[in-house]
Amino acid sequence: MLCVTESNKDEAIAELWEAGTAGITEENDSLRAFFDDSCDAAAIQRRFAAYHPEVSQEEDRDWAKESQDRWEPFAVGERFFLVPEWRSDVAPDGRMRLTTYPGMACGTGTHPATQLCLMAMEKYLRASESVLDVGTGSGILAQAAVLLGAGRVAACDIDQDAAAIARENFEKANAAIGVVAGSLQSVRSASFDVAVANLDAAILAQVAADLKRVSARLIVSGFREDEIDRVTRALQVDAADVLTLDDWGCLVTAG
Repeated sequence: MLCVTESNKDEAIAELWEAGTAGITEENDSLRAFFDDSCDAAAIQRRFAAYHPEVSQEEDRDWAKESQDRWEPFAVGERFFLVPEWRSDVAPDGRMRLTTYPGMACGTGTHPATQLCLMAMEKYLRASESVLDVGTGSGILAQAAVLLGAGRVAACDIDQDAAAIARENFEKANAAIGVVAGSLQSVRSASFDVAVANLDAAILAQVAADLKRVSARLIVSGFREDEIDRVTRALQVDAADVLTLDDWGCLVTAG
């Protein structure tokens, strides 16, 4: 069992899948991850020491299936209906089915920051606009842009494993989304109408100049509500809108 917070839960889930877990369940402020008997328990404890892990012996069960069974579809904003890839649920009338890929890359759709980005995109993204998803993770925001009618969509991530996972997810969804395994510095200036970035406040401050270089309009989240002023100063832009959810913030720039 790992102790987690809303800010590090997605990262912990991604790292657990990378470490070879057979399944994960959520319990309030903790995660239960299951490994088979062949795993190196001591190595797992060392790897996840920051999460104060507790190890116990469990009965032999299909933990992967039980983990999947706990992932329920859910609505976000006014238009999205998020469904894990192994389920066949149909979106309710008036909503778009957005497939999620819980696994090795961040971006399950459960985090308030991800939901804020989706809510801002459905409100401000116009049909046929070009969109860049910065720090794409699992690719959920790029896929949302396609569903919203974006004309050209691309994604980038400095983590090559995450970029590969996003590319695989786009192929599963038959989505024509280009993926760059690299930083914003490799993106041409003024090449997108909108850039979406779900990154923490410190990273947003580091990439602020490049974000504004590649796009005049930004949708950014990944930071706490009390960090909104810090992010606004770092970006040196006027906010057209500020969205909040569960103490997390999202900025939409005027462009």
